[in-house]
Amino acid sequence: MRIGLLGTGPWARAAYAPALAGHTGLEFAGVWGRRPEAATALADRYDVVAYADVDALLADVDAVAVALPPSVQAELAVRAARAGRHLLLDKPLAVSVAEGRAVAEAVERAGVASVVFFTARFQKEPEAWIEEQAAAAGWFTARAQWLGAVFTTDSPFADSPWRREKGALWDVGPHALSVLLPVLGDVRHVVAAAHGPADTVHLVLDHATGASSTLTLSLTAPPAAAGADVELRGEAGVTVLPGSSEGAVPALTRAADALVRAARTGRPHPCDAAFGLRVTDILATAEARLACGTD
Repeated sequence: MRIGLLGTGPWARAAYAPALAGHTGLEFAGVWGRRPEAATALADRYDVVAYADVDALLADVDAVAVALPPSVQAELAVRAARAGRHLLLDKPLAVSVAEGRAVAEAVERAGVASVVFFTARFQKEPEAWIEEQAAAAGWFTARAQWLGAVFTTDSPFADSPWRREKGALWDVGPHALSVLLPVLGDVRHVVAAAHGPADTVHLVLDHATGASSTLTLSLTAPPAAAGADVELRGEAGVTVLPGSSEGAVPALTRAADALVRAARTGRPHPCDAAFGLRVTDILATAEARLACGTD
């Protein structure tokens, strides 16, 4: 499968490009970016083609990986799906339900495969834990804390305009939901949503299984307090999401494996565009509740 990369920012350079270049089942064909000079620099590093026109890249590949801001991603994902290209997308799928629905509908109509990269769903230890807990019954409640220090350190993502605008709800909220939904079921109601310090938000969710969950999300945590923590409590006792022994590149490699498999078999992956849309819908509902609370 020939795959192209859309995007040249820090995430594209640190994770997507090396994962695509090192994948034995993919041919990394080229790069397109909104800044041609950045596309050329990244393409040269991997000895692939730098495309000045996104449609020219789409004409030359079977699939695209997208490492762009969510609104840009949504627009180009629709374009790529309509061209018949499989999609390896990043979270969040979009930052509006309309944009997310456009992607999911384009994927369905074109019959292409899609995988949204929720990191924990493709890391060995977290993935195995999620599958084990999803097979168990009787969960009563869950607590998730996803605390980043993007805006309190010299993180390369601190200058991201969409993160500045949308904050932790949209950046790390998808990670928390990607862990909770397969275990506790879909969200029936966003029961409560409240602001904390800076971009920190607190959510209370009611799930289809009858369980509840509480989420604390932040990109402005003190560096010493940063980290991800998910705890489940129920009939089986108490269990905690394990850490991962590997970084983003191996996880992205597994996400690419999943895309290749979905394209070959025609069977959707659990983290496809439809799942990405559902996560977007929940976050948009939470955002609306937060807005009501500040009126």
